[in-house]
Amino acid sequence: MRSTVIEVNNLTKAFTFTKKEPGLKGAFKGLFSRQTEEKTAVSQISFHVDEGEIIGFLGPNGAGKTTTLKMLSGILYPSAGEASVLGYVPWKRETALKKQISFIMGQKNQLWWDLPASESFLLIKYLYDIDTKDYKRNLTELVELMNVQDCMHMQVRRLSFGQRMKMELIAALLHKPRIVFLDEPTIGLDIISQKNIRNFLKEYNRENKTTIMLTSHYLEDIQDLCKRSVIINGGTVVYDGDLNQVNDIFNKKVIKLQFSDQIDANNLQCFGKVISLTDSKVTLEIDRHEVKQALAALMSEFPVEDVDIHDIPIEEAITWLYERKGVNQLR
Repeated sequence: MRSTVIEVNNLTKAFTFTKKEPGLKGAFKGLFSRQTEEKTAVSQISFHVDEGEIIGFLGPNGAGKTTTLKMLSGILYPSAGEASVLGYVPWKRETALKKQISFIMGQKNQLWWDLPASESFLLIKYLYDIDTKDYKRNLTELVELMNVQDCMHMQVRRLSFGQRMKMELIAALLHKPRIVFLDEPTIGLDIISQKNIRNFLKEYNRENKTTIMLTSHYLEDIQDLCKRSVIINGGTVVYDGDLNQVNDIFNKKVIKLQFSDQIDANNLQCFGKVISLTDSKVTLEIDRHEVKQALAALMSEFPVEDVDIHDIPIEEAITWLYERKGVNQLR
C-alpha cells in the first residue's frame, strides 16, 4: 500500500486588494481614503496524493490551480486550513522539505539566458548541495532521457522553446525531488514537443516513483499521464477521480443515427435531447437507462441505416464541470 505524501484539509486562500476609482480624481482620493475588497481564490479544498502518483489538477483560468500549487510548495501562506507535504508544513519553508520538492512553471524561467544550460546546472548543484557523483549520474540520466546532448553548451537564449522547456525540467529534477509540481509544462509547445515531454515524465515517474502533480489545459497531457484528476472551479473541488469515469456523473449516452431519408427533428424530441441534425444524420443525448428502449422505438419507427452509441466526450464533460459546482465527488 502506497503512503500519502500530500494531505490537504480545508485549504483556503483569500487575497485582499485595493479598489481604485478611475482617473486623476480616483488617484487623489485614494491617497486619503482606500476601499479594500477580498477575493477568495481557493475555498476549503481537501484531497490527498499518494506516493508515486501522477495526478492531474484541472480547472478553468482563475479556478485556483496555481494558487494551490504555490501553497503546497511553500511560496504562499494560506488564509486558513492545513496541508502536509512529506510530513512538513510547506509554508514553513524548511530546508529539509525544499530539498525534496520542485516546482516548474511553464511560463517562468530559472535558467540564465546568457549562459549555456550546463552552467546553470552547476549552480543548482551547489544550491542543493548535490554530491558530485550523484550530480554527474543524475545529469547523464536526464540528458539521455531528454535527448539534448547537442544543446548542453548552447546559450539558453539560442535554444528553441521546446529545448528550453526540456532544460528547465532537467534543472528541476537534478536534485532527485520526491514530489514535482508542474504548472502548464507543455504550454506553447508544438505537438511533437508536448509528446516528448509526456513520454519523459512517464518514464521518469516509472523509474524513480516520483510523485507528480500536474496542471494543464491540454487534455492529452492529462489523459496520457494521469490515472486520477482533481477538478476545481471557483476555488472548490468539483470532481476527484478517474477522468474515464467522469460520465458516471451525467448518466447520459450519445446516440448518432443515420437515416435513409430526411427526418423532422420535432419527431425525435420525445426520445431525448437533439444535439444536432444535418440532412439525414442526427445526434441525440439520452439517459443511460433509457437507451435500450429508445433505440428499439427508433429502429421500429424510422428508417435507420446506422447507429453509433458512446459516452459524452470527455471534453464536453469537463466543460460541464467547469460551468457548475457541487457535483458529487467520486473517490
